[in-house]
Amino acid sequence: MTTGTEPPATEPQPRSGGVRAGTRAAISAPHLRTDRWWLAPVGTAAGLLAFIVYSTWRAFADAHYYAAPYVSPFYSPCLAERCEPMKAGPNWEIFGSWWGISPAVIILIFPLGFRLTCYYYRKAYYRGFWASPPACAVAEPHKKYTGETRFPLVLQNIHRYFFYAAIAVAGILTYDTVLAFRDENYAWGHMGLGTLVFLINIVLIWAYTISCHSCRHIVGGKLKHFSKHPVRYRMWQWAGKLNARHMQLAWASLVSVALADFYVYLVASGAFDDPRFF
Repeated sequence: MTTGTEPPATEPQPRSGGVRAGTRAAISAPHLRTDRWWLAPVGTAAGLLAFIVYSTWRAFADAHYYAAPYVSPFYSPCLAERCEPMKAGPNWEIFGSWWGISPAVIILIFPLGFRLTCYYYRKAYYRGFWASPPACAVAEPHKKYTGETRFPLVLQNIHRYFFYAAIAVAGILTYDTVLAFRDENYAWGHMGLGTLVFLINIVLIWAYTISCHSCRHIVGGKLKHFSKHPVRYRMWQWAGKLNARHMQLAWASLVSVALADFYVYLVASGAFDDPRFF
């Protein structure tokens, strides 16, 4: 070896497995990043935790989820017999009188499952809650990495099936938005502030749902020749443009669905009167 090119001497580093295994470079620093890399995972964890706390409270509250003509997206469709009656609303009494807890628990499993298995949200809560890894170029603290090959993370592979359920839920919420063009006496041709809230929410929910990676694959995946499938190719392009904003749409729709529920709560509890535009 040429004089002066020898690698600098380093102190032996303890090997504890994972990225600190003996086959990895012996670097004493835990990482080489100098920016505030921890802000992103901390902010993500705080945002997701806030939504978890709020949605859990509202899901088990079992009250103030309907104020004609608005129904909370957390409770739609309402599948229990004990649901509040909603004229022409999503009352489907599939679960009889034996169902004793909040009807929101029945339906929330589908949009929740869709978001939990979403590619972006997986990245978000893996980093925010499990530090796996906490950020790019920052070593994770775990000694062993198994990916999504073991229970419960192997269940992430059913994301596509939750996508189908999410499409159905989005369709029902679209119906609820149409019903929001009624007044409190169910007369058509009216629009309140709640109608606008519902419109914004459903647009963001559809945008987030269609921007899903599974949707993009279903539309244009496994095509050998785009030229032979111009319609699917065009749809694939549209889905791809939305997919580039999947993270932003994921957060925007998460906030909008919580705000839509909170708006219904305020109106139903009598804390706020829904302003009417016409």
